[in-house]
This record gives sequence, C-alpha cells and structure tokens, in this order.
Amino acid sequence: MNDNFRVVDADGFKVPRLPWRRLGAGILALTVLVTAAGTAYQIEPEEVGVVLRFGRYVRTTDPGLHFKIPFVEQMQRVPVQRQLKQEFGFRTTAAGVRTEFGGQQQQLADESVMLTGDLNVAVVEWIVQYRVDDPYEYLFKVRNLEDTFRAMNEAVMRETVGDRTVTEVVTVGRQEIETTVEARLQAMTEQYQMGIAIDQVVLQDVNPPDPVKPSWDEVSQAQQQRDQLINEALAEYNAVIPRARGEAEQTILQAEGYALDRVNRASGEATRFAAIEAAYRAAPNVTRRRMYLETMQRILPAVGRKVFVAEGTTGVLPLLSLDGGARAATAPLTGNTTRTGGDQ
Repeated sequence: MNDNFRVVDADGFKVPRLPWRRLGAGILALTVLVTAAGTAYQIEPEEVGVVLRFGRYVRTTDPGLHFKIPFVEQMQRVPVQRQLKQEFGFRTTAAGVRTEFGGQQQQLADESVMLTGDLNVAVVEWIVQYRVDDPYEYLFKVRNLEDTFRAMNEAVMRETVGDRTVTEVVTVGRQEIETTVEARLQAMTEQYQMGIAIDQVVLQDVNPPDPVKPSWDEVSQAQQQRDQLINEALAEYNAVIPRARGEAEQTILQAEGYALDRVNRASGEATRFAAIEAAYRAAPNVTRRRMYLETMQRILPAVGRKVFVAEGTTGVLPLLSLDGGARAATAPLTGNTTRTGGDQ
C-alpha cells in the first residue's frame, strides 16, 4: 500500500495522508519571517523613528538599521530633515515647470479674504514652510496638529493684516508682514509645545477683490505717476540747488580771500611807511636832499629842453646843437631859458 494514502473501512475509499511535518515547518518558517520583519526596521536619512511600547514613548532612533520587540513595540517615522509647507488661499495640485492651482473656491475664499485696518478688503495668499524640530512634541503634545497649525496661521495673519492699511498690505508692507507673522507663529508653536520650527512665511499673492480691481489699478497708476513726478522734481532739485550752493560758497571764499589780501597789503604798506618815516626822522638833512633829488628826477624828464645860466648873465651865445639839429640851434633862447642860482 502507498504510504500517502489510507483506507477508510466504511466506504473503502483511499484518503490522502496530510504532511504534518512539512506543514509545521512552513508555519514555523512563516512565523520566523514575520517576527524578523517586525523586529528590524530601516530609518531613512531625512527622518527619525519614534518607538512606542504599548502606546507609550520609549526612544527615538536615528537613521540606519534598528531593531524592536515585535508585537510589543511600534515605530512611527517622523521627517525631521524634510521641509514641510502649508498653503493658504490656494492649493498646488501639480508642481513642475508651471504650477497648477486648484481647490474648493469657497474654502479658499474663506482663508484668503481679510479685513485691513482701514476697513478695506484684501485677498491674501501665503505659504508657511516649517520643519519638525522635536519629534516627541510633534506626535504627542498637540492633538490634530496640522489642523491646529492651520488655524494658528489664519489667526496670526488676520491679526497682522488687520493692523495695517490696504496700501501697506498690497504694496510696501509685505516684507514686514512676513517677518511679523513668522515671529508670532514661532512664539505660539513654542508656547503650545508643537515641536515645529518656522523656516519662512511667504506672501504668494496679495490683491484687492475682483470687483474693485479696475479702480485699484487706476489708483495705483496715479500713485506711480505721482511718485515719478516727485522723483523728477527731486532730481532737478538735487542738480540745481547743490550747484547754486557751491557757487555761493565759492563767491564767499573769493570775497574773504580778497579782503584778507587787501588787509594784509594795507598792513604791510603801513608798516613800510612807518619804517621809512622813522628812517627819515633820523637824518632830516639827508632826507630833505634825497626828496628834492627824487622829485627833480621825476619832474625834469617831462620839461623838455633846458638851459642853465648863472645869475647875472646878460647874454647867451647860441651854439650849434649836436643832438637836436639845426632847428634847435636857431630857436630863440629867451622862451626856454631858466635862470637859477649859482649854487644850484
């Protein structure tokens, strides 16, 4: 008889014999495989593993191969090196060269429509980028952390926008709003022990509502024209006024230099005159004769032809003039005769 079959007496049929040994070995191998799969686990470089034992936190494991007690300990992966983000007012459905946006319009409008400090309405779309800083706090300190974090973002952004005018929100105040929201969010996450570090808050798009966009565009264009005219006027002012001030300062400096020159020259001349006067008073006879000679030296060249005769002379013999020609020799002597004393 074949060993794989046995005969049943009632019906006379051969019933196959079950391979109990092989079946037991297969079950044992499957058990070992499941146990090994539940014992070893691999942590990727950008994450850590949080191990729980009967639902209670035990330890945090770093990237690499690790082991845990099967059926007793569970492991949850937390991406600590990956940058996470939440979008408000829009949703990114496909990212690539061109990003597509989508979502429920009513939900997006509820997130993005805000009231400014001057009672105007602005549509604000923004992105919050953050990282997991503490895996334990991230998993266990706050229930429904993602929803709570979204509610915190909306509350902080509405408070910040409500403190500013619509012009500041749409134009010049965007960077200040981003910085303020980032600081307030970080303070709130630390207060609630959420284990999150805020990396950046970016205002994606800030616009007035669609019904008032044409009027807003006209106002913006008028403000740009005003700013352009102001800048042109300032440029002309900066080109004319400094040059006029420079010319005025140059004139003042020239006048001061001229005045200093005249004063110094007058002082020098006065000093020179005083020195000459003192020298003249020291020798009056010499000074008198010198003054006479200097005066005659200046006057006589302008008199013309001169004849010097002694006192008491009654006649003059005309001589041939060697330097003045025949006309000078024959000229009457009475009109050009100068009588002087014998000692002069």
